[in-house]
Amino acid sequence: MRKPFTRNIWRSKLVIFAADDAIFTCDVGTPTVWAARYLKMNGKRRLLGSFNHGSMANAMPQALGAQATEPERQVVAMCGDGGFSMLMGDFLSVVQMKLPVKIIVFNNSVLGFVAMEMKAGGYLTDGTELHDTNFARIAEACGITGIRVEKASEIDEALQRAFSIDGPVLVDVVVAKEELAIPPQIKLEQAKGFSLYMLRAIISGRGDEVIELAKTNWLR
Repeated sequence: MRKPFTRNIWRSKLVIFAADDAIFTCDVGTPTVWAARYLKMNGKRRLLGSFNHGSMANAMPQALGAQATEPERQVVAMCGDGGFSMLMGDFLSVVQMKLPVKIIVFNNSVLGFVAMEMKAGGYLTDGTELHDTNFARIAEACGITGIRVEKASEIDEALQRAFSIDGPVLVDVVVAKEELAIPPQIKLEQAKGFSLYMLRAIISGRGDEVIELAKTNWLR
């Protein structure tokens, strides 16, 4: 059973354990939001993403290119489970090219940013659910070290282990499905949209979604 944890419990840890000159790549959507909020840049680190085009599944291929170009530096890919799944075929290139990238998967079994935009627009989510996949096992099947994290108490050991290994590592971190990337300022239209979504969810018999949303973001 999934027991996901929320917020920056583990994202702040990533900053602590990563190298001072690490290269980070981030998928579009919520990984970009978390990278912008929680990564600490010091003049030596570098952040790559699809910031102009918003192309999905960019983090892993960017990490492969960065690692091939700068083999002496630590490269960390911050992937959403949707983005990682989209270009999972490139994962075999990590083994074939012997690239020691560290891949962190935000595994919430949902296209999180798409679902959030639908809710903000007042719509019930549809077509955003993803299969609850154990990416750590997939990594192991490919010959790469895979680490599964399901509790906050496991994150320190998982990241320390990942960064201590010379070769490639995938850390599959189970995070809360209903966690919101709340903007610094909430527009009236967004508040109205969420209110309409919650009303529609309750009327449609999906009130459990509203309860889980409240528990994850406001009733912690």
